[in-house]
Amino acid sequence: MRFPYWRIGVFIAAAVWPVLWLYQAWADVLGPDPGKVLVDRLGLGTLILLLVTLAMTPLQKLSGWAGWIAVRRQLGLWCFAYVVLHLCGYMAFILGFDWSQLGVELRKRPYIIVGALAFLCLLALAVTSNRYSQRRLGARWKKLHRLAYVVLGLGLLHMLWIVRADLEEWAIYASIGGLLLVMRLPVVSRRIPRLWAKKASSAKKA
Repeated sequence: MRFPYWRIGVFIAAAVWPVLWLYQAWADVLGPDPGKVLVDRLGLGTLILLLVTLAMTPLQKLSGWAGWIAVRRQLGLWCFAYVVLHLCGYMAFILGFDWSQLGVELRKRPYIIVGALAFLCLLALAVTSNRYSQRRLGARWKKLHRLAYVVLGLGLLHMLWIVRADLEEWAIYASIGGLLLVMRLPVVSRRIPRLWAKKASSAKKA
């Protein structure tokens, strides 16, 4: 396995936050509604991990270091793990496992439908993230995994619907997401290695 310490470091960095948040909830430091705080943090963590995952390819092109790509799949799976925890937290702390309330919630809060669509897309990506699926699907695998961009759009819309009164934080994540999408446009993506090569050459001459 290449970059074992780097992979282990990424694993620990992703795993520590849910454990820390659960400890804070147990220690009663998350305020009067710790369940909602947990759900919100896990949702935001999902979005951040998605942005980090999408940043791996541009970082590899900019730096030339293969370590970024080596942890991309792991980060994608952590993103799915966070959204599963987010969903479980919603079912437990918001609904109290009262399934009759789900219909009411869907009518009152349509952003839940948006979140459910994002979850289904992430489920498809997680299930097909293995090498067997890559071989089986062939060229269709890359097309399927472009759903990550759809998930990003749905995730940002889901968050926007929730934080309508405070858009500053949302605008930061939306700007980062927009930049990552622009960097993946073919006309931009092709220029990144050349621009980096020119900068590296200029630095060596200096």
